[in-house]
Amino acid sequence: MSPDPTNGPGAPEAELPEAPPGAEEGHDAPAPGQTRQGGRETAAPEVAAETAAPEVAAEVAADVAADEGADLASGRASEPEPAEAFAEAGAELEALTARAAQADEYLALAQRTQADFENFRRRAARDAALARERGASKLATALLPAVDNLERALAHAPEADDDGGFVAGIKHVHSDLIAALKTAGIERYSPEGEAFDPQLHEAVAQQPVEGTEPGTVVEVFQRGYRMGETVVRPARVVVAG
Repeated sequence: MSPDPTNGPGAPEAELPEAPPGAEEGHDAPAPGQTRQGGRETAAPEVAAETAAPEVAAEVAADVAADEGADLASGRASEPEPAEAFAEAGAELEALTARAAQADEYLALAQRTQADFENFRRRAARDAALARERGASKLATALLPAVDNLERALAHAPEADDDGGFVAGIKHVHSDLIAALKTAGIERYSPEGEAFDPQLHEAVAQQPVEGTEPGTVVEVFQRGYRMGETVVRPARVVVAG
């Protein structure tokens, strides 16, 4: 086997590639990925960008986390504590209860005022009616003697000899007085044939009458007058005994 002329002592040395013009040789040559500027070695732009990207991402993540923490802290700070919430709810409930009690008090006062006014109105109307009745009763009491005299005159006046219409004039006056009393609510009554009632009748005499039950009014001397249930003047009667 013949020796390899490239590995032997007599083999020619391999030639190294020549450096480009202006390039530094030996230990002064920059490492791969670096450049020399002003006597200093600087990383290539691509390598610097790749190295700075993780740091920027970390800073952004830290800022986002800080903002979220601040928002969460402000949200927790704005939310009231349970004890404070219960205290506020209790205060509001007490205020509403007080307002409801005050409203009930005002309603009761209004109802009492309305009831008092209604009672006053009824009492005033009743008093006014009683006053009218008393006034009419006094007027009737003053006029009834004149009415009685007119009735006596008519009872004894001869109608046949009334050429001048004197008796007719008395009748008209009597009728007008009776109509005026009726307008005032005063009515006359004649209880002949009725049972004697001491609230309505005044007995002036008592005599036995055949065929008539005792206690029956057999004759009326003077008519009675009343206003509703109130007797202005009782009738004067004769009662069967």
